[in-house]
Amino acid sequence: MSTYVITIPGTFLHGLDDDRRADLARRLRPGDPHHTSLGREEDLDLLTVNDDKTFSIRLEVTAGDRGTAEREAKRTAASALREAGFGEDDAPLGATTVTGIDNAS
Repeated sequence: MSTYVITIPGTFLHGLDDDRRADLARRLRPGDPHHTSLGREEDLDLLTVNDDKTFSIRLEVTAGDRGTAEREAKRTAASALREAGFGEDDAPLGATTVTGIDNAS
């Protein structure tokens, strides 16, 4: 098993305010990449929101292979968005990217 840091881009199309952003970050917190050496070294933020409402979610995922890690990260991000009140039409997600791999796990 390896620990992957996965980045998932997206765009908030509707209704992002400070409370909903904080709620989303709280729901994503268990996957915070700061738990990995890469996340600490690179100071990777869990959730980055740009002025144009595009965003990046970075999650730590332990998995046996890259594909499984990417699927799990996207599932986690989509679930957290849904639970924070963002439907697929409110915050569509883009393609996942492996930001880093820590094989020491």
